[in-house]
Amino acid sequence: MDHFYRDSWVEINLDHVEYNIKQLAAHIGEDKGIYAVVKANAYGHGYAQVAQAALNAGASALAVAFLDEALHLRKAGIQAAILVLGATRPKDAAIAADHDISLTFYRKDWLEAVRAEQFRKPLQLHMKLDTGMGRLGFRTVDDIRSVLPLLDTPSLILEGVYTHFATADEADLSYFERQRSKFDELFKVLREEWPDPVIVHTENSAASMRFAADESDFVRFGIGMYGLYPSKTVKEEHPIALRQAFSLHSRLVHVKQLEAHEAVSYGATYETDKPEWIGTLPIGYADGWIRKMQGFEVLVDGKRMPIVGRVCMDQCMVKLDKAYPVGTEVVLIGSQLDAFISVDEVADWVDTINYEIPCLIGARMPRVYKRSGQIVETDNALNPGESL
Repeated sequence: MDHFYRDSWVEINLDHVEYNIKQLAAHIGEDKGIYAVVKANAYGHGYAQVAQAALNAGASALAVAFLDEALHLRKAGIQAAILVLGATRPKDAAIAADHDISLTFYRKDWLEAVRAEQFRKPLQLHMKLDTGMGRLGFRTVDDIRSVLPLLDTPSLILEGVYTHFATADEADLSYFERQRSKFDELFKVLREEWPDPVIVHTENSAASMRFAADESDFVRFGIGMYGLYPSKTVKEEHPIALRQAFSLHSRLVHVKQLEAHEAVSYGATYETDKPEWIGTLPIGYADGWIRKMQGFEVLVDGKRMPIVGRVCMDQCMVKLDKAYPVGTEVVLIGSQLDAFISVDEVADWVDTINYEIPCLIGARMPRVYKRSGQIVETDNALNPGESL
């Protein structure tokens, strides 16, 4: 493609992102808003592009992990409400307030430090409750009672309260129910002792799809927005239809025929047992196509063909069924003709979760954004000035 200078790229189907948002919105009903979770470069899909698509489709607000990510979205022109779910240093809280970015708080000493800062605009805060995830959050009724007086100041606004469920995607819901009960116990104190209304958001992708009737104001839609189910259990239940937005592509840059008993790649771990056609792809573990992908199949001409030899830092090799022209497209994730390789299949191959796969594909891999099958934008981190 003319707007970047290598023959490997990611494609993001923005129509699918919007479809997934609309599916969830119809499922949960009009009374609930959606936080579109776009942390970690929108799970490897692209911060601003996915954020805008989600907002176009009806998401009410955005959620990220860190303040840097929220500021990146502001610099990209995103004006919607943004919540930072992770840790922010007290000294940086004023920057968040200046840019209308909401922060999470989960420690009394953090709140005390923030109260000492000077603000030009009030800072909006969300209280995180740890009901059993064991990461961040207030854990007891006494914790909550101890911090409420600190919020009674014009510079701070308690906008929301939330928790995160550890097992909402599992078949055994006993721990999930324990967490839900714990949240109700803690939130009851807040509701009784804090005079102003707050936004409640407890459901992640799994909970929002499986337990849409829960009483909350917002859901946080992360992995599901990208067309991936949070677990095999949820995928089998199929509470809503989703469409995978991520695909990974490359092209053959070299094709050669090896004779019998010739080796391929580092360590000579693969040896031909007869004459074979071998194609080289310009993608490797530095791109997130890790060494464990050896033996995995990719699509050439709509047919599955295996990766042979060890995956290199910048290249890998494929055993072909015949000679193909240099420049032939190869699909590593996604569809080609009638064949399809899902993110889930890749995750199963390397024994991980589907979340990790698109996140692994690094920044040097160009992103191509499509609507109705047409390229509408490209994002090349190595040459950001190059665009359509």
